[in-house]
This record gives sequence, structure tokens and C-alpha cells, in this order.
Amino acid sequence: MTSITVLSGGVGGATFLRGLLHGVRRGLLPGADRDAEVTVVANTADDIWLHGLKVCPDLDTVMYTLGEGIDPERGWGRRDETWSAKEELAAYGVEPTWFGLGDRDLATHLVRTQMLDAGYPLSQVTEALCRRWLFPTYGDSLRLLPMTDDRVETHIAIADPDSPSGRRVVHFQEYWVRLHAQVPAEAVIVVGLEDSSPGPGVIDAITDADLVVVPPSNPVVSVGTILGVPRVREALVAAKAPVVGLSPIVGGTHVRGMAHQLLTSLGVEVSAAAVGLHYGARTAGGVLDGWLVDTVDAATVDRVREGGLRCEAVPLLMTSPEATAEMAAAAVALVS
Repeated sequence: MTSITVLSGGVGGATFLRGLLHGVRRGLLPGADRDAEVTVVANTADDIWLHGLKVCPDLDTVMYTLGEGIDPERGWGRRDETWSAKEELAAYGVEPTWFGLGDRDLATHLVRTQMLDAGYPLSQVTEALCRRWLFPTYGDSLRLLPMTDDRVETHIAIADPDSPSGRRVVHFQEYWVRLHAQVPAEAVIVVGLEDSSPGPGVIDAITDADLVVVPPSNPVVSVGTILGVPRVREALVAAKAPVVGLSPIVGGTHVRGMAHQLLTSLGVEVSAAAVGLHYGARTAGGVLDGWLVDTVDAATVDRVREGGLRCEAVPLLMTSPEATAEMAAAAVALVS
């Protein structure tokens, strides 16, 4: 196994990737070469324009995490961050005040926006940013690819009794950061997704891989949006490599994030088994060959197997790179 592709969201996907790379480099994954190339296809539907700057939360979380620049306490943003620019903007009364750009983080968004304004696509901009964060440690063995170069943004419909329709639509970041996902999500609308195209290298990363992994990222607004890019789902279904996923739901709820609220908006039961069956088995038109659930959900293994997926129960809490590497090894073993 010399080529592994991972479809990643932000914090959960980045944390898994750190453990996966730990396992690959130490020869802990069965059949995987220690020099295996890992390609990350990252969600960009969480992106937002703020203060004239292009902000890509999932791309940056993966980049900072694997480049040792992430804030370890928050799991996002830069370590040793300061907030002078945010405070000055607030003093001017500039909105939005609910989303803060740290001073260190601001540099990344400035460089990205300048390059986009100069005509470079997001994929080339991301490659340039990764020359700082990923290349010194991983060289060419780790690639971070945006799912698309096109503008795609996730919005959430919520109830609004003052609106003629009885609802209003907010950007995903407002739903998550300002509203803390505490308002029921009535619908998820991904603007621009149907008209987007896969980013350069995305389809090849799937079709040429020896293994494709769906990590414990949000199945609706992270992995779900990647799968919604035209041709991506079809590439997974037709891939020569096995495709294995790990449940983001443990014991009936998400470990982190808002999968609980967003699965409900789709009418999907909030359980490890239901998410695996939502992705579906490739033998039945889905995208997976195998699905790992946590040991607390061991009673659901037979239900998943009946849906056509290989399934086992193993510890799925990513408490350390070592524990996460064991998860990755179990995923490989499941579909080997």
C-alpha cells in the first residue's frame, strides 16, 4: 500500500490524519509502506468571506494541525494567538463580531486572498501555503487538496417567526459560531455544489489510491459536501481501492461538533449504525466497503453487516496519536 486518500473535514478529520500519519511512518498500518503518500481531499463548503478575506476553516485546520501550528486547546486556529485586530475591528463597530480572526491566522487569510485576487485558483494557493506548513516535515508524501476550486458555501435554514416563510437562512459559520448549533436545523443548503467541479487531482487521488478512508468527520457538512461535488461519489463507487469509514457517532451522539443536529435535519437516525448505512455499501450503490463503530456500539455491528458492510467494534476515541493510529490500523485490517 503506497497511496492513501482521506476525505476530511476540520477538527475530527485533522485529528485522525495526525494519527494516521503517525501509524504510517512507524509501520503500524498492516500492508502500508512507511513512505506511503497520503492525499487529503478537504471540505471547502465551510469557507466564508470576512472583512474582504477568504477564510477556509477546514483547509487551515488540517494544515495547522499537521504542521504543528494548531492551538491544542481549541483544536482550531493558531497556537500562541493574539487578538488585537479583532479588538480593533470591534472598536470600530465592524460586523460580524461573532467570528474572530486571530492576528497570526490573519496572515494566512491575507496571503490566500492576495493570491486569489491575482488569479491563482484555490488549489494552487493551498499548495503554496502548504510549502510552509507541510513540506518541511512530509515533503511530497503529503498533499492537501481542496475538494473544488469553485465557490461553494453551506447555509442552514432555521425557524424565524418574523419571516413571511417562517424560516431564514444563515451561513454555516454563523450557525456554528454565533448560534452554537443550539437552534434546530430545518434544512442544509449547499450553494454552488451542483455546479462545482472537482479540484485538480481530486478524482485521480480517489481512483489511483490503494485505500480510501472516510474519517470521523461530520457526515453532512464535511464528508457529505465532498461527496456532493459532481463525479466524486461516482469515483468512489468505481474505485479499485477499498473504502473504509469510521463513525463520528459514539454512544448515540457526536464526539465533537454538530452531527446530531444536522443528521436530524436529513431524517437520519443519530447512531453509529445509521450513519454507516447512510453512506451505504458499494455493493448496493453506496460508497463504503467497511465501517468501524466504537466498542460502546458493539450491539449495532450485526445491523451494519446486514446492510452489506464489513463492520467491527473498536475504541474510536482519538485521545492520542497512538490511539488514533490503532484506529487507522483497525480500519485497514477491516478491508484488507
